Formats: sequence, C-alpha cells, structure tokens
Amino acid sequence: MKPSNMRAIAICVIRNEDSIFVFEGRDEEKDETFYRPLGGAIEFGEYSIETVQREIGEEIDEEIRNIRYLGILENVFHYEGEIGHEIVIIYKADFVDQAIYEKNWVTGYENDGKKFIAVWKPIEHFKNSNAPLYPDGLLQLLAEQ
Repeated sequence: MKPSNMRAIAICVIRNEDSIFVFEGRDEEKDETFYRPLGGAIEFGEYSIETVQREIGEEIDEEIRNIRYLGILENVFHYEGEIGHEIVIIYKADFVDQAIYEKNWVTGYENDGKKFIAVWKPIEHFKNSNAPLYPDGLLQLLAEQ
C-alpha cells in the first residue's frame, strides 16, 4: 500500500462461544505474529456487506448468514516497514456450514494465491498475549457487545 493511499475494507467477526475466527498473519519487519478477522477491500460499486460475503467465499469457500453491522474503526498502521491507513467496516455473522465450528483451522487463499491459515482463537488470548488482534480497537469493540 502506498503511504498516500487510504482504503476502505470490510471484515467479519464470527464467534464460536468465547473464540473468534481469525487469520494468522506475520510481519517480518516487526518480528510479529498477528491476527485479524477475514475480509478485505471494498470494490468500487460494492456495498461493504457484499464485501464480507464475497471475501469469505473467495478466501475459504464458505458462506455466511445473519450478517449484522458491528461498528467502524479507523486504522493507521505499519506493516512490513510501510504505513497503511484503512477505514474498517466491521460485521458479525455466522457460518452456514456448521461443520466449520468443529475445525481447529482452515486453509485460505488470498487473491494472489498466497496461502494463509484461519483459526479459532479465544478472545482472552488477545488480552493475555503479545499476539495482537487487528485492527486496533477491535478488542474493545467486541467487549462492548
């Protein structure tokens, strides 16, 4: 992402009791493993609710239902040595396929074909570890629900 660009993204929080479904990312520059709910860039002409449906379908080949607006955050961050700026629209939803709630992890694919792992992580994990949950402010937003 170029430092002068801001992007709008939509992400989806999916809960399984006290855990949330997140992808595991890595920033080698910071030597940091981090987590973020699935989602991605809102395409021109696409509503953010459509973005989370599309992104989850593209990334892990799953469908979601009961999609509800959760909030919005502004996120200025550093990743791999570059600054980023995002407006993040956050939804919560449920998986259509109940079997995914029994899986420990799921393999996903970015648009460029890069593989990632999505896992269920207890919310308490983010309060008690050095592995951050992004975007900043999401943990507080979840606590208010």
